[in-house]
Amino acid sequence: MLRKTTHGLLAALALLVAMPAGAQTLRFGLAEDPDALDPALGRTFVGRIVFSALCDKLVDISPDLKVVPQLATAWSWSADNKALTLKLRPGVTFQDGEKFDAEAVKFNIERYKTMQGSQRRGELSAVTTVDVVDPLTVRINTTAPFAPLLATLTDRSGMMVSPKAAKALGDKFATAPVCSGPFKFVERVAQDRIVLEKYDGYWDKANIHFQKIEFRPFIDATVRLANLRSGQLDMLERLAATDAPSVQKDKTLKFGSITEIGYYGIDINIGHGEKAKSAIGSNPKIREAFELSLDRNGINKAVFDGLATPGNQWVAPTNPNYVKAFPVPKRDVAKAKALLKEAGNPHPVVNLVTPTTTDARNIAQVVQAMAKDAGFDVRIQATEFATSLNMADKGDFEAYILAWSGRPDPDGNLYSFYACKAPLNYPGTCNPALDEALKDSRLTTNLADRQKAWERAAGIIMAERPIIYLLHRKWMWAYNAKLTGFKEYPDGLVRFQGMKL
Repeated sequence: MLRKTTHGLLAALALLVAMPAGAQTLRFGLAEDPDALDPALGRTFVGRIVFSALCDKLVDISPDLKVVPQLATAWSWSADNKALTLKLRPGVTFQDGEKFDAEAVKFNIERYKTMQGSQRRGELSAVTTVDVVDPLTVRINTTAPFAPLLATLTDRSGMMVSPKAAKALGDKFATAPVCSGPFKFVERVAQDRIVLEKYDGYWDKANIHFQKIEFRPFIDATVRLANLRSGQLDMLERLAATDAPSVQKDKTLKFGSITEIGYYGIDINIGHGEKAKSAIGSNPKIREAFELSLDRNGINKAVFDGLATPGNQWVAPTNPNYVKAFPVPKRDVAKAKALLKEAGNPHPVVNLVTPTTTDARNIAQVVQAMAKDAGFDVRIQATEFATSLNMADKGDFEAYILAWSGRPDPDGNLYSFYACKAPLNYPGTCNPALDEALKDSRLTTNLADRQKAWERAAGIIMAERPIIYLLHRKWMWAYNAKLTGFKEYPDGLVRFQGMKL
C-alpha cells in the first residue's frame, strides 16, 4: 500500500512538473452578468471585459489613450479625410481556423451597420462603403471627414468576428461567439459563469499565460471581495471604494485604480413612449429642480468615499474637452422648491429604475434622500442590470441610473445618446439643433472647431437635461498578490496579454 501511495505521489508530482506554466485558470469576478456576447448587440461594460479576452479589435488604446495597433498594424487618412486605409496583420486566424483578411473586415463593418438590433449603427453612421484593396489592405470610406472613426474602432465597432460563424449562426451567434482574440468561447451558464479557453492559433499566443478564464458575476461588491479573499477568485473589477483601504493593507492582495473616461448619470425619459409623460419627463422646470436638489459632492462621499470626481457633463471637469462655460452647479434646495412651485407640482413623484449593483443602489438611495428635501417623492425600482437595459430600450422608465464606461473620443460619450433615434438614446430626445452640433463635431479633425461644436451641444443639453450627469468614478481592481502583468487602463477594461499567476 505504501509503495502504491508513493508511486501515486510521484506520478502526481511528475504531472505537475510536466504542466506548462500557461496551464493556469484565471477566475475573474464581474459586477454583473453580461448581456449578449455579440459585439454588434452588446451594451454592457462587463460584456466588454469578456470581449477583451474573446475578440481582438482593429486598433486598441494605450494607458494614456493613444491609438495603438492590434489587428491593423498601420493606418493613414486620405488627403480629404474621407477615407481611412488600414494595413492588416498577416497570419491571423479566427478561432474556427478561418483566415482574417480585408474581406473579413468588410464583412464585419457592414454587419455592424446593417444587422437588425445592432448597437454600433450610430458609431459607424458616417461610413458609406468598405473597399478591399488587397488581402491585407482595407479602405473605409465616409460621407465626410469623420474625426471619431479611428477611436471608434478601438472598441466593439472594431472587433472582428468570424464571417463563417456569423453567417452560419445568424441571430444565435451570441450563444457561441467566434472571434480572433486570445481566448475562445467554451460555455456560458446565465448568472453563474462564462468560460473561455486559450486559442492555440492566436497570433500573439506567446504572451498569453492562462489556459482558461472563468468570468463569474457577483452583483454585491462585499460578496465579490469575500470570494477573492477566500481564494474563489483571483481578480475582481469595481472594488467598492469603502473596501479600498482594507485591500491596500492586505499583503495577500494588490490594488489598482485609475480615473474613468465615462460617467454615472440619470437618464430622464423625455420623449420615449408613454412614460415620457411623467412629471419629470414632461416639464424641464421639474428636471432642473431635480438636479438642483442633488449634492454631487455628497453623493461622492456617501457612495464612493470621496474617491470619484463630481461632474455635470459627459467628460470630467479635468478633461481638456470639458465645456467650461457650464460648470458643475451647486445644490440649491430653495431654488428647487421655487421651480416646483412654478411648475404647479410641489411634490412630484419620480419612479427611479436602478440596476441592482451595489454602487447604483447606493446612489439611488442617496438621490432619494436628497431629492426629498426639495419635495420629490422618489420611488426606487431595483432591477437586474440586463433587464433594466431592455426597459430603457423600450422606454419603460421615467428616470434611470446608468453608468457609461466611456470612450477615448468625447463623441463616443455623446452621439449615440443624443442623436435622433440613435441606439443608446434612451431619453428619446430629438433636437435638430443638437443633431447639427453633434454632426459638426464629427466633420472636422480640428480640435478647436470640435470644441466649439461641443459647446453648442452643451448649451442644449444643459437646458433640456435628458441626462443629469453626477460623477466620474475611479476604476478600482483587487487581485491576488501573485498575479503579475496587470496594467490599469482608463476605459476600465483588462488586457490579459502578459498577465500570469
